[in-house]
Amino acid sequence: QVQLVESGGGLVQAGDSLRLSCADSGRTFSTYNMGWFRQAPGKEREFVAAISWNGGSKIYADSAKGRFTISRDNAKNTVYLQMNSLKPEDTAVYYCGVDRAPYGLSKIQWQYGHWGQGTQVTVTS
Repeated sequence: QVQLVESGGGLVQAGDSLRLSCADSGRTFSTYNMGWFRQAPGKEREFVAAISWNGGSKIYADSAKGRFTISRDNAKNTVYLQMNSLKPEDTAVYYCGVDRAPYGLSKIQWQYGHWGQGTQVTVTS
């Protein structure tokens, strides 16, 4: 059974960094591709980054490239999102999910499941 719990959000200033964590209490975490999405008020949930089950492949949204890094530690059943040079437009609730796409890594929300409850990131200017 997959149960994802996000943490690490907070209130920061523009230019600051945060590291988000997504922990799974299940036994099969190391077999899943994982992804991060975010949802700002009044907007749809959008893709941020995804990582393959062994960490060997990663993809990013254009808005995240060069600033965000996704990683995972399968021994800790945890996937991370390191966010640097944060901007006010990064303000959103960040969610992690299991990528259920049959092949490769997906940027499509409906191909993800087992969402966590989310963690709020607020960036002030």
